[in-house]
Amino acid sequence: MYSDDLRSRVMDWLEANVPRPRLRHIAGVEATARDWSRLYGLDEERAGWAGLLHDLAKYFPDDRLLDIARAEGLDIDSAYETLPHLLHAEVGAIEARDRFGVDDPAILDAIRHHTCGSPGMSPLSCVVFLADSLEPNRGQSECLQAMRRLAETHLYRAVVAVCDESIAFLRSRQQPIHPRTVQARNWFLHHLAESPLPIIQETVA
Repeated sequence: MYSDDLRSRVMDWLEANVPRPRLRHIAGVEATARDWSRLYGLDEERAGWAGLLHDLAKYFPDDRLLDIARAEGLDIDSAYETLPHLLHAEVGAIEARDRFGVDDPAILDAIRHHTCGSPGMSPLSCVVFLADSLEPNRGQSECLQAMRRLAETHLYRAVVAVCDESIAFLRSRQQPIHPRTVQARNWFLHHLAESPLPIIQETVA
C-alpha cells in the first residue's frame, strides 16, 4: 500500500520530533493494531500505518494545533478550546495527509478518532483506538490485562470498557471529558450485539 521509502521518511520525522518513550508507545500501537486487526479479519497494513502515524501531532504546541484545526475548518468546541491537546488526533490526520501524502480514508479516520473515539467508528478505527490505550507499554495492571483480553474477544465491549475507564480517570481528577467519548461509549453500548467476534471471522473465512 505504502512504500518502504515512505516508512523511512515517517520514522526519520518521528525520531526528530517525538521523545523516545513516545516512540516506544507508537511502536507498541503499530504492533498491537496489526495483531488485533488479524483477529478481526481486518486490513493489517492499514492498521499498522494508522498506528505508526497516529501521534504525529502529539507534541505540537496548543496554538499550532488550534491554528491548523481552524485552517482546516474543523469545529472547535468548548472542550477543544479548554484542552487543545485533544486536537492532536484530528491534526495528526491532517499531517498524515499533507506531510506524507496519506489519502486512505480508513487510515485517516483511525488516526482522527484514536483519542476521543467517535460514535459508529469502523472496526479498523476501533482497533487503533484500543491499541492506543492498551498497547503493552501502557503497563501491566490487572485492569489493563482484562481490557486486553476483552479486546481480543469482543471489539465493541472493549471500546465501551476503554471509554468507561477514560471517563472514570478524568472524573477522578476533575478534568473535562470530551463529549465525543461519552457519545462513542453510548453508541457502542447500544450496538454491542453487532460487534464482530474473531471466531465468526475465522468461521466465515
